Amino acid sequence: MPTNEFHPPRWRVRSPADFGRAIAGARRSRGWTQERLAQELGIKRSYLSELEAGASTLALERTLQALRRLGADVNVTLRDEDGPPR
Repeated sequence: MPTNEFHPPRWRVRSPADFGRAIAGARRSRGWTQERLAQELGIKRSYLSELEAGASTLALERTLQALRRLGADVNVTLRDEDGPPR
């Protein structure tokens, strides 16, 4: 029997490129432009574009590597703005 449950968008993050796809996907799910998100974050749109393209930083690479080595799964789940995952 089909259900009407909503399953929130979810991204598995194993690399900076995955992280970038999660940011872009979450932004698009909200219907936001890069310009709007950049303004909300107080960063330049060009920097957000680099993040969404998977630009790597050593800190992010090492963090993901440490979590993988420890056997952790890193997932990004889109939440309602003021509530639990939708």
